[in-house]
Amino acid sequence: MIREMRALEWRGIAMGVLAAAAVIGQPGLTRADDPPPFPKTVEEAVLAEKDDALPLTAFYDQSFRLADSKPGALLASETVSDYALAVGVTATRILYHSVQDGADAMTSAVVLTPAGTPPEGGWPVIAWAHGTSGVARQCAPSAMKDVYYGGEGLADMLAGGFAVVATDYHGLGTKGHHPYMNKADQANDVIYSVPAAREAVATLGKKWVVDGHSQGGLAAWGVAEAQAKSPDPDYLGAVAVAGATHLGWFLDHPEATKGAGFYLAWHAYAVQQSYPEFKVEDMLSSAAMDRYEKVTNEGCWLYGFLNYDGVEAPQMVKPGWRDNKWVRKFYLENSAGDKPVGGPMLVIAGEGDNSVPVEAIRDTVKKACGNKPVLEFKSYTGLDHDPVMSESTAAQLDWIRDRFAGKAASGNCSG
Repeated sequence: MIREMRALEWRGIAMGVLAAAAVIGQPGLTRADDPPPFPKTVEEAVLAEKDDALPLTAFYDQSFRLADSKPGALLASETVSDYALAVGVTATRILYHSVQDGADAMTSAVVLTPAGTPPEGGWPVIAWAHGTSGVARQCAPSAMKDVYYGGEGLADMLAGGFAVVATDYHGLGTKGHHPYMNKADQANDVIYSVPAAREAVATLGKKWVVDGHSQGGLAAWGVAEAQAKSPDPDYLGAVAVAGATHLGWFLDHPEATKGAGFYLAWHAYAVQQSYPEFKVEDMLSSAAMDRYEKVTNEGCWLYGFLNYDGVEAPQMVKPGWRDNKWVRKFYLENSAGDKPVGGPMLVIAGEGDNSVPVEAIRDTVKKACGNKPVLEFKSYTGLDHDPVMSESTAAQLDWIRDRFAGKAASGNCSG
């Protein structure tokens, strides 16, 4: 079942990429009635990821004395023409000063600007927080032709007249371990990408929102929490779609995900990055450990999915894994809903989501509403994890346009 669902999602992504490529007439890429088939084997996944990959050039290997700059500073930039983008869209890859676990860090991103003349005051900015691409360095969306999730909203954002600042997150693209599912660290990557992008691309406006899906939905929620502590007057709000805000809930409901057990290998990796004392083998079963080194080093999402195809969550972990103190600490610290948020929020869920169950997001929203935010919750009947991003993009953009227009946001917490 999960393969059929992912195949439908793959079709949507592939068609978006092929359509964009056809528009710009990129050599070797043409519009097709049938997109590339969803890979069925690990070997096919390797080929598919290789076909989408752009080289990790020397641009990503530059080093800087970060003590000489402040978080949000632009470190380097370059114009890139290798992406599958619509006519007139420009791409600028950047390196910038971010913060990870309280320490200076370098992160990469790509800044996409629409075709045409920017409006007075510059392009309105959407800081895009992407969903899981993997944890290996080569899984940076800025090093992929389709910006990895380019077919799931980014094209519509650009067509709608928004500039997109798409962080890779630290450790994807740049050197260093990727702090997967670390809410605060990924929020920092999003927040500090915006001033760096403005420095690199003069046509960007000052006002911005964050929009994130899945892993990025957690990052978007982290941005909103950060705004409650240190508000940016140019920040207008957050959109969190199918956000992985549910880690604490997942401790009690690991059976709720269907066909998404492979994420647990990356969860174990994430715990180990935050707490070096943690041993991955204390959480993962022998079946999971057999492929752990490969999926954390050699490939990205497709590779990870197909390496663990058919292995459900209960088979991925050892009995009692939820009682491990490091696992519990990581999952609870990187959940959302308990802290106040700054600015309005739009939270979206799919009623048919097999990766982040709608019950988990409802639980997060219920907790969050206790702090009386301006929060609107919407759910979509029957939609799984990726389709809910694609199918709700128009609603997201309507909400975002209202924020840039200065309209007051409304919430439905009371309901």
